[in-house]
Amino acid sequence: MKTIKISCNKDYVIGRIDNRIYGSLLEHMGRVVYTGIYDENSENINEYNFRTDVIEAIQKAGITTIRYPGGNFVSTYEWEDGVGAIERRPSRLDLAWRSIETNRFGTDEFMKWSKLTNTQPLVAVNLGTRGIQDAINYIEYCNIKGGSKYSQMRINNGIVEPYDIKMWCLGNEMDGKWQIGHKTAHEYGRLAAETSKAMKVVDPSIETVLCGSSLNTMETYPDWELQVLDDAYEYVDYISLHQYFGGQEKGTEAFLRQADEINQYVDTVNSIIKYTKAKKKANNNVYISLDEWGVWTHASSETVKESEALRWSQAPAISEMIYTFEDSLLFAGMLMSIINNCNIVKIACQALVTNISSMIMTDKNGEMWLQTIYYPFSLMAKHGKGIVLDTRDTDIDNLLSSVLIYNKENNEIVAFILNRSNEDIDLEMDCAGFLPLEIKEQIILKSDDLKVTNKYNHDSVKPKQRNDAIIKNDIICTRIEKFSWNLIQIGV
Repeated sequence: MKTIKISCNKDYVIGRIDNRIYGSLLEHMGRVVYTGIYDENSENINEYNFRTDVIEAIQKAGITTIRYPGGNFVSTYEWEDGVGAIERRPSRLDLAWRSIETNRFGTDEFMKWSKLTNTQPLVAVNLGTRGIQDAINYIEYCNIKGGSKYSQMRINNGIVEPYDIKMWCLGNEMDGKWQIGHKTAHEYGRLAAETSKAMKVVDPSIETVLCGSSLNTMETYPDWELQVLDDAYEYVDYISLHQYFGGQEKGTEAFLRQADEINQYVDTVNSIIKYTKAKKKANNNVYISLDEWGVWTHASSETVKESEALRWSQAPAISEMIYTFEDSLLFAGMLMSIINNCNIVKIACQALVTNISSMIMTDKNGEMWLQTIYYPFSLMAKHGKGIVLDTRDTDIDNLLSSVLIYNKENNEIVAFILNRSNEDIDLEMDCAGFLPLEIKEQIILKSDDLKVTNKYNHDSVKPKQRNDAIIKNDIICTRIEKFSWNLIQIGV
């Protein structure tokens, strides 16, 4: 059996974790909103028709940030349709997902829901079919106290206090030819720069997110980043990256190692950010918002594009992915890569919040259940707070992925360890500058069946307690089982 040693030093750190990396995406797509978080026919709803079981699951997951209303949906969205009296709201064709949008859930509902879920809003403006003026109107409606046309519209709708939304996305995936209103890099970069400038005139306290590449496999990547940052660097605060991984047919070990691609993706874009800052002699910093990420697993057999029967229907059940235990390990590895890049990645949104590539599933019978991916996310969101330590290891075969976090307030080091190999490994962790006192908690996520899901037996994959880690001569020693995700909480 192999022994792998991981070393860190109290004085060598990567950075402090921004809790906004534990975010998600709420898009008007399929059943994400309607029958997902909002359901007029369910028994588990409050006075706003919000599903209370989903609100509780979101709170327990530790989700901090919600990006809204999309996603591809935003590129034809008219935000005015989703405010004011519900009975007066129009139904519209949603060109992104070829369905009918009733607008019974919109910005006013989203902001009520955000307060109940205790999440921060990250709101996107439509730079596909709309532009600068509509973005100005939208932020005026949301953030200006009163005395103007759109702030008065909000007040007339019964919302006296402004929403004070601090984070705004400048469109969505504008490099994608599938996007309604798709633009070249320079067309988008100039529009985004001018939109951000104007929005910050309305409210100088906001932060804006520039669209980067939709995937690192895009033919325009990384030239897109180079151009849009050249156009807009001084006027924005973040550039977005999106990443999904599939490829279950690669075999488990290769499938799980894909998470490492995030490191290269982030490094490349960060290099472009540094280059652009130097070129422009700019004073501001731009960080990364990885505001769509996830595992792309086997989808439902029908999508709107494939089925004429689903075209222009309301909230069709499309692309409802059911995650295996194997998928949850890649999902965990992706979030660990995000945490290990906390010096540059400040916002991240797992996509989506319910029913499509999601942690939380609902059905029309009112049942809610948690997917396999829910558990590594919720445990990392709960325990992944503090300073990420810079580590070195003897893992020449790249069998493990690891994150070590120092939480000064709790006097503890938290280790997340993913074994992505088909063999058990003895692990030794040496944390120089710390005196390990006790193993406070040890958790494992493990299944003998890599392809098992939680669809039928909702408890098939759940974390379990362990207690075999020991401290020997100030070294933390434990065994990491094959194909498992582990949490070790060490009092120091």
